[in-house]
Amino acid sequence: MQKATLSHLILALAIAAGAMPANALTQDELVAKLQAAGYGNIGDVKSTAEGMTAKAMKNGKPVRLVIDSSGQVKEQD
Repeated sequence: MQKATLSHLILALAIAAGAMPANALTQDELVAKLQAAGYGNIGDVKSTAEGMTAKAMKNGKPVRLVIDSSGQVKEQD
């Protein structure tokens, strides 16, 4: 009985580890990527259900950004 419980625990941990993207960016890497894309004054970086979010400026206008798990950056209103 204990062997089955341990197997289930190991399987659950393996699934949970697989749910975390291998290519997740650190906050510093994310800021560098956004700066390279022309964004400035990057702040309020948070991890959310959508992915990572941040506030920034581009072309003199404030923007809200959503960065998905694949690293794609989208501006939101």
